[in-house]
Amino acid sequence: MKKKIIELKGLEKHYPVFGGVLKRQVNSVKALDGIDLDIYRGECLGVVGESGCGKTTTGKAIINLHAPTGGEAIYYPEDGDPMDLAKMSNRQMKNAGIRSRLQMVFQDPTTSLNPRMLIKHIIAEPIKEQEKLSARELEKKIVSILEMVGLSRMHLMRYPHEFSGGQRQRIAVARAIAASPEFIVLDEPTSALDVSVQAQILNLLDKLRKELNLTYLFVTHHLLVVKYISTRIAVMYLGKCIETCPTDELFSNPLHPYTHALLSGIPNPEVAAEPNRIVLEGDVPSPLNPPSGCRFHTRCPFCIDVCSREEPVLLDVGNDHKVACHRQDVVKELVKEKFGIEGYF
Repeated sequence: MKKKIIELKGLEKHYPVFGGVLKRQVNSVKALDGIDLDIYRGECLGVVGESGCGKTTTGKAIINLHAPTGGEAIYYPEDGDPMDLAKMSNRQMKNAGIRSRLQMVFQDPTTSLNPRMLIKHIIAEPIKEQEKLSARELEKKIVSILEMVGLSRMHLMRYPHEFSGGQRQRIAVARAIAASPEFIVLDEPTSALDVSVQAQILNLLDKLRKELNLTYLFVTHHLLVVKYISTRIAVMYLGKCIETCPTDELFSNPLHPYTHALLSGIPNPEVAAEPNRIVLEGDVPSPLNPPSGCRFHTRCPFCIDVCSREEPVLLDVGNDHKVACHRQDVVKELVKEKFGIEGYF
């Protein structure tokens, strides 16, 4: 039976917008507007969607880098009672000994690594927070961690700018695992890298997840990357989670029109002719004033009256598959009829 490590219940993150002479709050950007999501131990949950849909905000809100403004983010430690991270300050998380268990690897290691610190000291920081080791023991552990990510002792006394992009990302991963975490948010960790280096980092991350029993939240735009590394996928649109299911299930049986649109945009080199695509009309609505009902209805090719009036609930349709769509029963037939698409690779 799968065990939860994180459970999100109506998680919200609203950023205030100030205006007027007195600079009072006049509105708020609803970056996250009621996320319900379960994350299970040992899995890699991929989070996909267009820019601005709330993918990165979800990861940062879970580990309290951006304090949530509503809802719950329940953390289930292996050795203790569940606790709501959304109600805790950073100091409380540190005092409870859980700050180190929740880590994040950022998109650009050039800006996330301190340029004035040697690699030795970058990796040593999280270790010192947890253990009191002699200088020799500390260096031995640092070398061991570097070797786990494909680096060596010879890299200890160098600065971040002396490494390539792929090596810097390995250092960022090493810093994250040095804290002995249970859960890591990976915010597009391969997007700034060459394709060949991307494959190396993905293989490394997958290997570390299995060896160290880690759980990942993997944020990305690239559906083929998420297909390769993720065990389960969550699709987001305008601050909402609209579909979640195992990776194979998403590619073989998508049930939300937006998911179909994302999958149809994947280039397939095995197909000689130009493949059929679902081209969405219009722009993504503003998170300052999201549409009523289903947030996707303003761009959905299969919208009906109820879609603009009632917000669909994320329903379990079997096979660990959840979808928030009023027309999920007929979407596949509609896609085939209107766009001639019967499946995705």
